[in-house]
Amino acid sequence: MGTELIFIGIILVGSVLQTSTGFGFSIMATPFLLMLFQPQEAIQINIILSLIISILLIWKIRTDIDYMILKRFTYGSIVGVPFGILIFISININSFKLAVSLLLLLLTLLLICKFKVKSTQFRDYIIGGLSGLLTTSIGMPGPPLLLYFTGTDTEKGKLRATTLAFYLFIYFIGLITQIIITGTNKIIWESSLYAIPVVLIGLYIGQIIFKVLNQRIFRIFTYILLSCTGIYLFIESLSSF
Repeated sequence: MGTELIFIGIILVGSVLQTSTGFGFSIMATPFLLMLFQPQEAIQINIILSLIISILLIWKIRTDIDYMILKRFTYGSIVGVPFGILIFISININSFKLAVSLLLLLLTLLLICKFKVKSTQFRDYIIGGLSGLLTTSIGMPGPPLLLYFTGTDTEKGKLRATTLAFYLFIYFIGLITQIIITGTNKIIWESSLYAIPVVLIGLYIGQIIFKVLNQRIFRIFTYILLSCTGIYLFIESLSSF
């Protein structure tokens, strides 16, 4: 019963964050799902539920999508996806999580210190590639997008819509690639099915929060989320060695 409540809590909070910010589910859910499931199971559950969330939200926010950036992210991610699978099947996952945690903490510090980056076509492709790599390796495409959009002062509505639109593509490709290369199992699909009602509740709450979330609070929220995720991944990866 305790495990089930933890699972429900993870999915609910992740769904609220995803709906209100456009990036929170994978960053919040994946590290904590690894407490309850094997890496393959945690990653695929995260991908399935994130894909469902994106499908449910995309029509309502479609007018805020930056289609030019979306196209570049998509092209870049196609290159990153196979490298992510290679990492997942050949490199110690704890070592990779440690590297990701350090990167998250470093980039969060840069953002807090008002680090800025200018959006360019080349950087759009690079960010898409990194997101594709992180999707198939640890199920977390969000950090590169979040850090890039925040560093370029992207308006929160555009950030949320463009990110969710990109997730529709990258999560679908990531899920298919994961299933083909590593397989799947009954636990993954049953857990995802049980989580759908919780996701719907989270979507409703998240929409309410988005309407009252101003840009300054949004930034603070971003810093807290990235810091907590980075610290958790760091501690969890060290304890697994």
